[in-house]
Amino acid sequence: MGIREDVFYEGGPHVGDLIINILLAFTVICLPLTVGAIVRSIWLRYRITDRRISVTGGWMGRDRTDIIYSEIVRVVKVPRGLGFWGDIVVTLKDKSRLEMRALPRFREIYDYIAEKAADKTGKPIDAIAK
Repeated sequence: MGIREDVFYEGGPHVGDLIINILLAFTVICLPLTVGAIVRSIWLRYRITDRRISVTGGWMGRDRTDIIYSEIVRVVKVPRGLGFWGDIVVTLKDKSRLEMRALPRFREIYDYIAEKAADKTGKPIDAIAK
Protein backbone atom coordinates (compact mmCIF):
# COMPACT_ATOMS: atom_id res chain seq x y z
CA MET A 1 0.00 0.00 0.00
CA GLY A 2 1.38 3.42 -1.00
CA ILE A 3 1.99 6.40 1.23
CA ARG A 4 -0.94 8.81 1.35
CA GLU A 5 -0.41 12.22 -0.21
CA ASP A 6 -2.53 15.27 0.58
CA VAL A 7 -3.33 17.10 -2.65
CA PHE A 8 -3.07 20.89 -2.48
CA TYR A 9 -3.84 21.57 -6.14
CA GLU A 10 -4.76 19.35 -9.05
CA GLY A 11 -5.84 20.66 -12.43
CA GLY A 12 -4.84 22.32 -15.65
CA PRO A 13 -3.92 25.83 -16.71
CA HIS A 14 -6.23 28.79 -16.07
CA VAL A 15 -9.01 29.06 -18.65
CA GLY A 16 -8.24 32.79 -19.05
CA ASP A 17 -4.94 31.89 -20.69
CA LEU A 18 -6.82 29.97 -23.39
CA ILE A 19 -9.42 32.71 -23.89
CA ILE A 20 -6.84 35.51 -24.26
CA ASN A 21 -4.76 33.44 -26.70
CA ILE A 22 -7.82 32.54 -28.79
CA LEU A 23 -8.66 36.24 -29.03
CA LEU A 24 -5.06 36.96 -30.05
CA ALA A 25 -5.41 34.43 -32.88
CA PHE A 26 -7.39 37.01 -34.84
CA THR A 27 -4.16 38.97 -35.29
CA VAL A 28 -2.77 35.94 -37.20
CA ILE A 29 0.75 36.77 -36.00
CA CYS A 30 -0.14 35.22 -32.62
CA LEU A 31 -1.36 31.90 -34.04
CA PRO A 32 1.58 29.94 -32.54
CA LEU A 33 0.68 31.29 -29.10
CA THR A 34 -2.91 30.20 -29.62
CA VAL A 35 -1.90 26.70 -30.66
CA GLY A 36 0.34 26.47 -27.58
CA ALA A 37 -2.52 27.57 -25.30
CA ILE A 38 -4.88 25.00 -26.84
CA VAL A 39 -2.34 22.19 -26.40
CA ARG A 40 -1.73 23.28 -22.79
CA SER A 41 -5.43 23.37 -21.99
CA ILE A 42 -6.01 19.88 -23.42
CA TRP A 43 -3.00 17.92 -22.16
CA LEU A 44 -1.22 19.86 -19.39
CA ARG A 45 -2.07 18.87 -15.81
CA TYR A 46 -0.51 19.89 -12.52
CA ARG A 47 -0.65 17.95 -9.26
CA ILE A 48 0.87 19.56 -6.19
CA THR A 49 0.85 17.47 -3.02
CA ASP A 50 2.56 17.59 0.34
CA ARG A 51 5.23 15.20 -1.01
CA ARG A 52 5.90 16.24 -4.63
CA ILE A 53 5.08 18.35 -7.67
CA SER A 54 3.94 16.39 -10.73
CA VAL A 55 3.49 17.91 -14.17
CA THR A 56 1.96 15.85 -16.96
CA GLY A 57 2.13 17.34 -20.42
CA GLY A 58 3.61 17.05 -23.87
CA TRP A 59 1.86 15.68 -26.92
CA MET A 60 -1.17 13.64 -25.79
CA GLY A 61 -0.06 14.08 -22.15
CA ARG A 62 2.70 11.47 -22.48
CA ASP A 63 5.44 13.29 -20.55
CA ARG A 64 5.50 13.37 -16.77
CA THR A 65 7.89 15.18 -14.47
CA ASP A 66 7.99 14.63 -10.71
CA ILE A 67 10.09 16.64 -8.30
CA ILE A 68 10.40 16.44 -4.54
CA TYR A 69 10.62 19.48 -2.32
CA SER A 70 14.07 18.66 -0.91
CA GLU A 71 15.57 19.22 -4.42
CA ILE A 72 14.23 22.79 -4.72
CA VAL A 73 16.63 25.72 -4.22
CA ARG A 74 14.64 28.61 -5.71
CA VAL A 75 11.05 29.50 -6.57
CA VAL A 76 9.96 32.44 -8.73
CA LYS A 77 6.43 33.59 -9.55
CA VAL A 78 5.40 35.82 -12.44
CA PRO A 79 1.84 37.23 -12.62
CA ARG A 80 0.06 37.00 -15.97
CA GLY A 81 -3.41 37.91 -17.21
CA LEU A 82 -3.79 41.00 -15.00
CA GLY A 83 -2.81 38.86 -12.02
CA PHE A 84 -5.62 36.30 -12.41
CA TRP A 85 -3.12 33.56 -13.20
CA GLY A 86 0.63 33.27 -13.25
CA ASP A 87 3.73 31.24 -13.97
CA ILE A 88 5.95 29.59 -11.38
CA VAL A 89 9.53 28.55 -12.09
CA VAL A 90 11.15 26.06 -9.72
CA THR A 91 14.95 25.70 -9.81
CA LEU A 92 16.46 22.45 -8.56
CA LYS A 93 19.85 21.65 -6.98
CA ASP A 94 21.20 20.41 -10.33
CA LYS A 95 20.33 23.83 -11.87
CA SER A 96 17.49 22.40 -13.97
CA ARG A 97 14.19 24.28 -14.01
CA LEU A 98 10.55 23.30 -14.01
CA GLU A 99 8.22 25.90 -15.48
CA MET A 100 4.55 25.77 -14.59
CA ARG A 101 2.60 28.07 -16.88
CA ALA A 102 -0.79 29.72 -16.47
CA LEU A 103 -1.47 28.42 -12.96
CA PRO A 104 -4.70 29.55 -11.32
CA ARG A 105 -4.27 30.46 -7.61
CA PHE A 106 -0.55 30.86 -8.37
CA ARG A 107 0.11 33.02 -5.29
CA GLU A 108 -1.27 30.34 -2.95
CA ILE A 109 0.58 27.61 -4.85
CA TYR A 110 3.82 29.61 -4.74
CA ASP A 111 3.52 30.08 -0.96
CA TYR A 112 2.75 26.38 -0.50
CA ILE A 113 5.73 25.23 -2.59
CA ALA A 114 8.13 27.65 -0.88
CA GLU A 115 6.92 26.55 2.57
CA LYS A 116 7.18 22.82 1.79
CA ALA A 117 10.63 23.24 0.23
CA ALA A 118 11.88 25.23 3.23
CA ASP A 119 10.51 22.53 5.58
CA LYS A 120 12.22 19.73 3.64
CA THR A 121 15.58 21.46 3.19
CA GLY A 122 15.69 23.07 6.63
CA LYS A 123 16.66 26.44 5.19
CA PRO A 124 14.79 29.30 3.54
CA ILE A 125 14.33 28.95 -0.18
CA ASP A 126 15.91 31.66 -2.32
CA ALA A 127 12.45 32.92 -3.24
CA ILE A 128 12.27 35.98 -5.45
CA ALA A 129 8.79 37.23 -6.27
CA LYS A 130 8.30 39.32 -9.36
